Amino acid sequence: MQEATIAAIATAPGAGGIAVVRLSGAESYRVAARVFCPANAAKKVEQAKGYTAMYGAFREGNETFDEGVALFFRAPHSYTGEDVVELSCHGGNAVARRLVEACLAAGAQPAAPGEYTRRAFLNGKLGLTQAEAVMDLISADGRQGAALANAALGGALAKKIDAQKQELTAIQAHLAAWVDFPEEDVPELDDDHLHRVLSGVKAELDGLIRNYQADTILREGVDCAIVGRPNAGKSTLLNLLAGFDRAIVTPVAGTTRDVVEQAVQLGDVRLNLFDTAGLRETEDAIEAEGIRRSWKKLEEAGLILAVFDGSEPPTREDLELAQRCEGRPAIALINKEDKPTRFDPELIAPFFAMVLPVCCQEEGSRRVISAAVARLLGTSQIDAHAASLSGQRQLSAALRARDAVTGALDAAAGGFGLDAVSVCVDDALAALCDLTGENASEAVIEQVFERFCVGK
Repeated sequence: MQEATIAAIATAPGAGGIAVVRLSGAESYRVAARVFCPANAAKKVEQAKGYTAMYGAFREGNETFDEGVALFFRAPHSYTGEDVVELSCHGGNAVARRLVEACLAAGAQPAAPGEYTRRAFLNGKLGLTQAEAVMDLISADGRQGAALANAALGGALAKKIDAQKQELTAIQAHLAAWVDFPEEDVPELDDDHLHRVLSGVKAELDGLIRNYQADTILREGVDCAIVGRPNAGKSTLLNLLAGFDRAIVTPVAGTTRDVVEQAVQLGDVRLNLFDTAGLRETEDAIEAEGIRRSWKKLEEAGLILAVFDGSEPPTREDLELAQRCEGRPAIALINKEDKPTRFDPELIAPFFAMVLPVCCQEEGSRRVISAAVARLLGTSQIDAHAASLSGQRQLSAALRARDAVTGALDAAAGGFGLDAVSVCVDDALAALCDLTGENASEAVIEQVFERFCVGK
C-alpha cells in the first residue's frame, strides 16, 4: 500500500453536468470528512460502508461552495485496492479545482499522472498489460479500437500469454529434470511432442505480431496523405471524408498551397488526413514550398490516397506520383467517374495496392473508400474481442519470445542437444514475463505510466 493519500480531478476538463474528484489512500475518509458535510447530520463520513453514497455539501473551512454526492469504496474492494472516495460536484473548472484545493488543504497530496492505475497495478488489482489497456481505452476514438482495449483490460492478452508460458514451463521442467537428474532415469522428451508444443507457441506469437500494425491503427489511427495534381479533386475528397467543407475548392489550379489537416472517422479507422498542394512544376516560390511539403508528407504517411483526374489522360506528373507510391500502402482514386473517362488505369495499376474509380462529390464513394482502406490496412480482418499487442514495449517482448522459440526449434532440428533447447526456452519465458510485467523494472513501469493523464 502507498503511504500518501492522493487527490485529483478524474473527469475531463471543461464545463459539464458533473466533475469527479477522486481520493485514494488510507486517509481518504478522513480527508473527505473535512470537505464534505452529509445532508443527514446523523451520518458520518468516517463510518461509511463501501459501495454506499451520501448527498451533502462541499466546504472549504467554514464556507460551503457546492453540493453533490460522495461515493465510498473500502479497501481492498476499490479500483486502486485502497480506501477510495469519489466526490461528484457540479461540472466546471472553478468548482472542481476548488474541491481539489480543499482536499489538499485537508491533508491529501496531488496525484501524479496515472497514479491511480499505478496503485491498482502495485496493489495487484491490474496486471501491467491491463494497466496499459486503461490508457488505450481512454484514448480510443473508434468502436473497434475501444473493443480491443476493453478486451485487453479484461485480461485477453494476459490469459493468452499465460497459456503459452504454461506450455513452455512444462517443457522446461521436463528438460531440467532430464539434464539435472540423469540418475533418476527421467525419460527424454519426445521429439514430436517438443516440436508440437514449440510450434504451437510460435504460431500464437506470430499471430499477435502479424496483427500488431492493424491493431495499432484501430487504437491510434493512421496519418493519411491525399496527393495528386492540381484540380484532380484532392480538396473535394477531403471535404467528402470530413463530412463538411474543410478545404477551399475552386477550378483555379494551385488553390491549396500548404498542407491542410483534418482528423476524420472512416468506418472503424481514424484518419489524420493531410490535403497537400497540387503536384506540378511551378516557378511560384510559395507553391513550390507547398509541393515540397507534399512529397515529404507522402513519404511519412502510413496511408496514401492518390487522386487522379479521370477526365484527362495521364500526365508525366501522374506517372511520377504513381512511381513514388510503389511499395507503399497506397490506393489510387480515379476521380470524376461522372464524366467521360480518358484516364487509362492500367498505366498506374502496378504501383498501387488498389485502383478505384470514384466521384469525390458523391457520398457513395465514401463507403467504397472506407471498405478499401479497411482491406488495405488489415483492420477488416481483426477480431476486436481477441488478444492483441499494444505499444512497442509489448511488441518488442513478443518478438524476443518468438525469436527464442524459433531458436529452440532450430536447435532441436539441428541436433544441438536439449541443453541448447533449454537455454532458448528460458529466454522465451523471460521475454513473456517481461511482456506481462512480472519482471518489469521500475524504469519500465515509469515508462508505462508516463502515458497517463492525471486522474486515471
